[in-house]
Amino acid sequence: MTPIQPISVNKAAARLVARLIADASELRIGVTRGELGETLIDAGSKSLGSIAAGLRIAEICMGGLGNIRLVPSAAAPRWPWTLVVQSSNPVVACLASQYAGWRLTDDEPKRPFVALGSGPARALARREKLFEALSYADDAATATLIIEGDRPPPAKVVAKVAADCRVKAEDLTIIFARTQSLAGGTQIVARSLEVALHKAHELAFPLERIIEGVGAAPLCPPHPDLVTAMGRTNDAIIFAGQVQLFVTGPAAEARTLAERLPSKASRDYGRPFAEIFKQVKGDFYAIDPMLFSPAEIIVTALETGESFHSGDLDLDLLDASFA
Repeated sequence: MTPIQPISVNKAAARLVARLIADASELRIGVTRGELGETLIDAGSKSLGSIAAGLRIAEICMGGLGNIRLVPSAAAPRWPWTLVVQSSNPVVACLASQYAGWRLTDDEPKRPFVALGSGPARALARREKLFEALSYADDAATATLIIEGDRPPPAKVVAKVAADCRVKAEDLTIIFARTQSLAGGTQIVARSLEVALHKAHELAFPLERIIEGVGAAPLCPPHPDLVTAMGRTNDAIIFAGQVQLFVTGPAAEARTLAERLPSKASRDYGRPFAEIFKQVKGDFYAIDPMLFSPAEIIVTALETGESFHSGDLDLDLLDASFA
């Protein structure tokens, strides 16, 4: 028998990146080389980008371990287009790759840079505390990083990312898109499953027991204002995200997870995210972290076949955000 090769999110991402570059013109994205030879893909800053590019980038974010589709849905009649994400390796795809947890900074006085990096490169660098709970580590000669922002990182940050990932700068790809763009908004809303897994981790549910996951959230309309656009991407999941997790272990623990996961359990639930963000003067840490979760949860206990439902959609609050 041929031995099963270990999963490499960066090797899988490199194949998806090659296709993204080959289709750059139809996707309305720009491809250039940076100062250190890194590949830069502008999917929503100076380049217009597209929803199609956002779907591709979302799958790259998951290291090729997630399937993402744009489908019609009756769940939110006024906003009928839904992003559906599925993964049979949800912990690696979502937490070791997709999660935006790598803080990148450059305090250069004239033009400081601050961004959160997501994508497969994180699994090479393993610079975040989250990786203490994850047994997965990647091994690859190429790395792919995704940034929510209007510009790529400066050379100083690029050099550090390459060094932390143990790759040459010319073997590093950085994809960036503004939250206000079509591609940027799409790839953020495609994180409904990731948001649920991260909250499950915060609730101390054993990650190795989450076997499969499916998530959905409505495609939000973009907005030129950053705070409004950011609010809409969050609200798509907080007010109308739906996730089903398939877990092993006692059914009673699956029930408890389902009861605690929905966003409505947060003390800050009840207003569009942009309003909350403005009230705390842009301080994310002043917002209850339990807010960042899908609206409706199903947890299925595989040993017993029982499914536990909790939470519900709030279409009035979704309309208040999107409209």
